Amino acid sequence: MLKRINVSHVKIGMYIHEFCGSWITHPFWRTQFLLSNPEDLRRIRESSLRELWIDTERGLDVDSGKANEEAAKSIPPPPTSVRPEHKPATMRAEIERAAKICSKARESITSMFQEARMGHAIEPEQAIPLVNEISDSVMRNTDALLSLARLKTADNYTYMHSVAVCALMIALARQMQFSEEDVRNAGLGGMIHDIGKMKIPLDILNKNGKLTDEEFTLMKRHPGMGYDILKESASIPDSVLEVCHAHHEKLDGSGYPRSLQGDTISLFARMGAICDVYDAITSHRPYKEGWDPAESLHKMSSWKGHLDMYLFRAFVKSLGIYPVGSLVRLNSGRIGVVIEQNESLLAPKIKVFFSTRSNCRIAPEIVNLARAGCPENIIAREEPENWNFTDLEDLWAIPA
Repeated sequence: MLKRINVSHVKIGMYIHEFCGSWITHPFWRTQFLLSNPEDLRRIRESSLRELWIDTERGLDVDSGKANEEAAKSIPPPPTSVRPEHKPATMRAEIERAAKICSKARESITSMFQEARMGHAIEPEQAIPLVNEISDSVMRNTDALLSLARLKTADNYTYMHSVAVCALMIALARQMQFSEEDVRNAGLGGMIHDIGKMKIPLDILNKNGKLTDEEFTLMKRHPGMGYDILKESASIPDSVLEVCHAHHEKLDGSGYPRSLQGDTISLFARMGAICDVYDAITSHRPYKEGWDPAESLHKMSSWKGHLDMYLFRAFVKSLGIYPVGSLVRLNSGRIGVVIEQNESLLAPKIKVFFSTRSNCRIAPEIVNLARAGCPENIIAREEPENWNFTDLEDLWAIPA
């Protein structure tokens, strides 16, 4: 029997069936589990949760003295939650909400991956509420959460990379007009695509320099290791498994771990390959600076035989030809950084801060290239290393 109880009545040995409230309000990536850890009990009681559902057939019931108090609530919860419609939001309007989602997602993915590292069983479908929150944010404004997910540190790279690839997969799936179920599966595949890295020794995974040939050979096993972790879950869709197993495959057969070619690589895995490599090459690492987003798209378009170019064109449309963070030159001679997209792929919002005519910094100014009568337009991408600008992230990243 399912019972809805106050968190003050929760005790070790109960089976948690569902938390009441948004995923963002509780401290777990899972929603169904046997409560056996006193630390988990403490986290539940210290959270903002007030009530939750327990399954008395799979765990302990409430104490007899509280049975009558909870009896009136012993009715099944609705099978699915109704998700509200999400109207488009500006970057500034969405950024604070996206920051909370990003932070919670990082914590939840860290917890999930650490359980995998310890050899515990993983039930990825329980991360669906997390995927839904990311999907909702992407629907309101694609740029907000993706921009925050780019701001990684050495310590959280693997986990924030998973957040970013999840969001990129969702944006691409929506651009491809997938069903809601397929959008959700694409996001879940992006979230857990690197879970096999939890079987890689930490000294290799966190190495700040180039891997040796032996270390890289071991690293190339992580897609297969991830597949082995996830295949034990009977409810995980094959499309999600394939993102994990084949996101390093290339159309010409030069990828790994199975050297698959062409259509033998699933659609979702080909999407995963694009999203994974884009986030990797645009992210700063201790041993290399991330590439400019627009320049990254340009370089990826030239990798013949590696990526599915039909999907890649859809990917560019989902981000914009000049994604947030891209350095561009305007016809006025001013240089700026893209801070937000507009409907037109060629006319984003720019924060200009440098004049090539006077060769000096100028007071930052936001220019909306889509504004009626705007006399300026983008005439070229600029490579940041040619200008030695050290504060680009401060210019394009809106504080949450």
